[in-house]
Amino acid sequence: MIQIAVFSDVHGNLPALEVVLNDIEERGIQQKFCLGDLVDFAPWGNEVIEKIRSQNIPCIMGNHDERIAFDIPVIPLRKHSEAETAARFLAIDHSKKYITQENKNYLSELPFHLKLNYKIGKKHWNIQLVHSSLESNDTYLYENEHDEIFQNMLEESQSDVILMGHTHISFEKYFDGKWAINCGSVGRSREENRLTSYVILTLDEEKITPEIIQLDYPLEEVALEIEKSEIPNYYASFLRNEKLSVI
Repeated sequence: MIQIAVFSDVHGNLPALEVVLNDIEERGIQQKFCLGDLVDFAPWGNEVIEKIRSQNIPCIMGNHDERIAFDIPVIPLRKHSEAETAARFLAIDHSKKYITQENKNYLSELPFHLKLNYKIGKKHWNIQLVHSSLESNDTYLYENEHDEIFQNMLEESQSDVILMGHTHISFEKYFDGKWAINCGSVGRSREENRLTSYVILTLDEEKITPEIIQLDYPLEEVALEIEKSEIPNYYASFLRNEKLSVI
């Protein structure tokens, strides 16, 4: 049996990341992977990058990582409210200002995808890691998408499991022995409970068994630190699941 842990979308939330990494360690899981978006929206972008680097955790490039690494302009998104759009510009500008050049260089060199192959007995398991999809790190795929979308991704990648993040909402979909799984978000969950989230895959010779793990973390402490920083208070209200404001 082999267990691997996969997490995504830390978004500068170091306390949440530490809770996840401590839980993984307590479970004795050695294999850890990150699906990107280390930065933006909480004050510890540099510290998150340095934690991932110091633990040699393989990580792929999320859309926010790419934007900060290459100074890509922010484009308003139709799905965002006027308040979120205004806050988003300010929060990303904050990251562009404070992320060190060394850490920007690290983000710029992250791979776009990772493909894993594990052999257990006579069985090879192929696991595809993406930030959001095979073609893009900025595509929003939710649980209610047509099954064919995920089945096509599994077929195209020749994988038994495809793991993604980006939407900040976790789910599992099963297709005749194969899985499409969203890890949710470590640091900026959009789920009602706002818990930090990651996935454990347990592999044996017969099957793969996924488990979505959700944990409490010191959310209020993070919200208060956001309010002390130059990051818009919108993101503190978001974590608390309050009525949102840019004040």
